[in-house]
Amino acid sequence: MSSRRESTVRRTVLPNGIRVLTEPIAQFRSVTLGIWVHNGSRFETAAQNGISHFLEHLLFKGTERRSAKEIAEEIEALGGVLNAFTGREVTCYHAKVLGEHLPIAFDVLSDIFLHSTFPEDEIERERSVILAEIAEVEDSPDQHVQVLFDEHFWARDALARPICGTNETVSALRRSDFIEFVKERYRPDRVVVAAAGDVDHDWLVEQVERQFSAQNGVTTAAAESQPTPHLQLRVHTKELEQVQMLLGVPGLSAVDQTRYAAYVLNTALGEGMSSRLFQEVRERRGKAYSIYSYLDSFSNAGSLAVYAALGADAVGEVIEVVREEFAKLEREGLPAAELESAKNQIKGGMLLSLESTAARMRRLAINELYFGRHIEPDEVAEEISAVTGDDVLAMAGRLFGEGKVAATLLGNLSESSVDGASLGL
Repeated sequence: MSSRRESTVRRTVLPNGIRVLTEPIAQFRSVTLGIWVHNGSRFETAAQNGISHFLEHLLFKGTERRSAKEIAEEIEALGGVLNAFTGREVTCYHAKVLGEHLPIAFDVLSDIFLHSTFPEDEIERERSVILAEIAEVEDSPDQHVQVLFDEHFWARDALARPICGTNETVSALRRSDFIEFVKERYRPDRVVVAAAGDVDHDWLVEQVERQFSAQNGVTTAAAESQPTPHLQLRVHTKELEQVQMLLGVPGLSAVDQTRYAAYVLNTALGEGMSSRLFQEVRERRGKAYSIYSYLDSFSNAGSLAVYAALGADAVGEVIEVVREEFAKLEREGLPAAELESAKNQIKGGMLLSLESTAARMRRLAINELYFGRHIEPDEVAEEISAVTGDDVLAMAGRLFGEGKVAATLLGNLSESSVDGASLGL
């Protein structure tokens, strides 16, 4: 892109430290509003594992003014959507409604965020729901292998713990734990309010200041370790029709200056039907229905991983294919045509995502939490366009140069049936 469009993004920091960001979009009739907390499972102690996710559920279970049923009904009666999610480093409570209904959406979100009462009976009901959710993950092979991979790859670090927690930790949490956790972790310096679409910045700032002005204090910084990836083969035997496979190498942090080259490399390797892995493993060899690669990045660590679901008899062959593709990228990088195709794929996907107010709201908050500033899509597009073949070659050397990868296999096979040494694992 030769020139950047004028940004409509505005940012205000309130006296107590809460940051308010908006991106008004004149042609949109909807608005997505999110209240973000720079808190997730990574900042929990081992005994607290799962409390952030449990708390996210509980905030929908009743306030001083609304019952759990009324919270759900009030937004849905407008045709809107109310939801939340918890990650390793962030938690978000969000709603999407027509712009004319933003005052109601803000009132509901601020009410659950500030005035949840944590009824004992609701805690017990939701505990059962979360235990069922943990069991559901274990019954979903593609999700379960991801949990197992993280457990091994980030062993002995908080990143290794499941976001939902375990049966033991979830069962041990009590009402007083949630109340104390909110006091410690949901302080203004960790909170970002973001909205995109049919929104007026000054109005939102006024509402946040009115509702959140009593909030004060600074969160005691949680110790952020420098995790060490563990590159090892782990096989988990389970009666499944297919083997679930995850191969991974140490990756980049979310703020790494060279991340754009990694985006391009990963796109060519395993993003979409035209990627190298899809074409070689599925189209040419017919060894897997599903195969793709992805980057998983945090504030100071990350990984690049390849997922595949395949027959037990194809495991060795597919691992060899993946490792050979790693080696090719390290030796040769990307030819010019493939480089341009990957860059265009990233830029096109990003621009298409801008048609969603939810995606725009998320960009506002993530950029603020990780970079402390708004990064315009045009700036990202310029950075992607500037990636050279040499940049990708250097990134491949950085990611794949050690020659050893981590592997987690889940399915109807045993560790003795996989010759890790011959596969370089």
